[in-house]
Amino acid sequence: MITLVKDIKEANGITHNGTMHADEVFSTAFLSLYFGNFKVARVSEVPENISSNTIVYDIGKGKFDHHQSDARIRDNGIKYSSLGLLFEEYGINYLKKLKLKNTKAIYNYFVKDFIEAIDAIDNGIFPEIKSIYKIKTVSDIIKIFNPSYGSFDNEDEQFVKAVLLAETILTEELKNVVGKVEANKKVKTILNKTKGSILILDEYLPYEETVLNSLAGKKIKFAIYPSNRGGFGIKTIPISTTDKTSRVYFPKSWGGLTNSDLENETGVEGSLFCHANRFLVTASDLDTAIKLAKIAINTDEKE
Repeated sequence: MITLVKDIKEANGITHNGTMHADEVFSTAFLSLYFGNFKVARVSEVPENISSNTIVYDIGKGKFDHHQSDARIRDNGIKYSSLGLLFEEYGINYLKKLKLKNTKAIYNYFVKDFIEAIDAIDNGIFPEIKSIYKIKTVSDIIKIFNPSYGSFDNEDEQFVKAVLLAETILTEELKNVVGKVEANKKVKTILNKTKGSILILDEYLPYEETVLNSLAGKKIKFAIYPSNRGGFGIKTIPISTTDKTSRVYFPKSWGGLTNSDLENETGVEGSLFCHANRFLVTASDLDTAIKLAKIAINTDEKE
């Protein structure tokens, strides 16, 4: 929980006022989650003679700022923002405080999966997005909390709203990362035992990143898993993390068909649904799912 204060002497943390960005908003949210009750002062410049226990971030050109000429840069070329610097300082202890296992693996995954993007965008490195429709990043979402033109929104009240959202996102992102780290170990074990090109899971696990980032995953063309809607899902595997073209698609004649129409086309009883874009098929049971995947592999149709 955060509280905005005007008196610097009351503040646990100091950041800049004015237009808010994902960097200081998520930094504030992280500090709130880590320390509990966290009092923040938003200022235009850092006053002199503040307490050494006060955390100053995204302003002041100190340890947790990145606007100075000698600001730190990662080996991959991404400059730290205040969020990256604060998570580097307190992240491992935060994960230990939550009594999580595999804290180093979770820390590394969290940085790559979430923090580096905020760091990069705040430092002017924007993602290359080729799309005919507007895509908003998390950083874009935070920006909409700034008072709109013509509105009478209070800047500090909007900041608190943004921080509360950021706390929720950080909490859910962490749960997601913890799950992926645990799943990664299981998927690797299954991959190493898989001889053919079909990955078969006896429970749903986040598998795609592990498949795409491992040598054993290069041979995989389909993943089969129990569906939360019942039956089994069969999903194509993309070429890579950056190229989402499927390695093999389901046959064109299956696209958009369901139930008896799909059964008639596949010749396999228990065929339930094929997505119109042919990257997903569902089946009533595992044996049916395997049959359908094998047909698709033998057909080997592309886009």
